Amino acid sequence: MSESSHAEPVGVILAVDPDRFADVVEALRRSGLTVTSEQPILGTLSGIVAEDRIPALRAVDGVESVDRERIIRLPPPDAPIQ
Repeated sequence: MSESSHAEPVGVILAVDPDRFADVVEALRRSGLTVTSEQPILGTLSGIVAEDRIPALRAVDGVESVDRERIIRLPPPDAPIQ
């Protein structure tokens, strides 16, 4: 079981071995990930995790990459150019 964490939660996007998707996702959940979206055929998922737990996610066997989610906010089409 993972230890309790007090770090800020962050969004992450993960690439995992698609042939072992269910097992890897379960191990990620045990490492502190709250899964918000799964794409098993693509071997990708996204979720929320305490920032200090990201190294634990990277250490899970079958994880190929863990990236912080980036949110890009675009102005509406009718907004003035700045």
